[in-house]
Amino acid sequence: MAENKNQKLKKYNKNLNYSYTFGAFPTIELIKAKPDAVLKVLISTSFVDNPAYLKLSEDCGRLNVEIQVNDKLVNRLSPKDNCYVVGVFEKYVLTLSENESHVVLVNPSNMGNLGTIIRTILGFGINNMAIISPGVDIYDPKVIRASMGAIFNIDFQYFNSFEDYLNCFKHHNIFTFMLDGQCSLQDFDRYDSSLYSLVFGNEASGLESVFQSYGKSIRISHSEKIDSLNLPISIGIALYQFSKNKF
Repeated sequence: MAENKNQKLKKYNKNLNYSYTFGAFPTIELIKAKPDAVLKVLISTSFVDNPAYLKLSEDCGRLNVEIQVNDKLVNRLSPKDNCYVVGVFEKYVLTLSENESHVVLVNPSNMGNLGTIIRTILGFGINNMAIISPGVDIYDPKVIRASMGAIFNIDFQYFNSFEDYLNCFKHHNIFTFMLDGQCSLQDFDRYDSSLYSLVFGNEASGLESVFQSYGKSIRISHSEKIDSLNLPISIGIALYQFSKNKF
């Protein structure tokens, strides 16, 4: 928990107990979805004339969240010159639902990919994501910005190992996505199980061969002109197939 709302703010590192949203849209999503976590909102003077400022100020006023005009601090905290809004929020701890399906990421290493994946799973109606350590810091502002604030609308939880995850969710059907998966995703016309976990490996190395022994392994067939699909694209394709009957 942050010491207080007036503490001296530092450039982000994973050891801090707070993080940032960079930009108006993710900051508005933060305030809307996690109002109790918001510490303050920083804006630059040039943003006061922006139409989005009225919405932001109304939301902050309703929740008694401080808005501070501080060009120097915005510029110091933000890695980009075109950032005019910074939300400051306390990190929070979540747990996954036993009654909903999950996406499981084993050792994800790319912040931009993780943010894109978060936005993608939310778009397909998956609200729970497990991360098997070691993995990228989900609270890094680069992840938050890439997710366009979608991170504040999902539940996520880190696990020390895949076995730890399995021990917590014994009633989920496991589907591991691998280049040499036993079954082609294209063969899945529909899937009616109420609970499933879709498991994906690291961007560079994928899943180790041991994951063939968990549940059913699936491959996404593609042209031989490429060696593999980008991880966020693979997840989007898989979720489209598994959620066909949802929408």
